Amino acid sequence: MIPVEIQENSPRFQNFIFEESNEERKVNLGLLDEVREEARIKAEAFKRRVEYKYNSKMRPRQFQVADLVMRKAHPYQLENKLSPKWTSPFRVTEALGNGAYRLKKLKGGAIPPTWNVTNL
Repeated sequence: MIPVEIQENSPRFQNFIFEESNEERKVNLGLLDEVREEARIKAEAFKRRVEYKYNSKMRPRQFQVADLVMRKAHPYQLENKLSPKWTSPFRVTEALGNGAYRLKKLKGGAIPPTWNVTNL
C-alpha cells in the first residue's frame, strides 16, 4: 500500500486483514516452484519452435576443393549503400569441416584466416 492509502483510510486499507494477506502470501510462495517450472517449459517450447523454424529455412551449403566462391564484403570495404556486397571470386583450397574453408586468390596468394560458409 502506498502512504496516501494509509492516511486517507481507503477501502483497501479498511478491508485489509493481515492474517488473510499472510496466508495468501504463503500460498503464492508455495506455488512459486510450479510457476517457475511452467515458465521453464514455455521457454523450452519457444526455443524449440524457433530452432525448428530456423532449421526449416536453412539450406546447408558445402563446397569442394577448387570451387569458386564469392566472399561477403567487410563493412570497411563498403564505401556507400550501392557498393557491391560481395568481393571478387576466390578458389577453395581446403575444406576443414564444420563449414570452415581455406581460400586463395585466383592469381596466387592465399588468404590467411579460415572462412566460415556463412561468409561465402
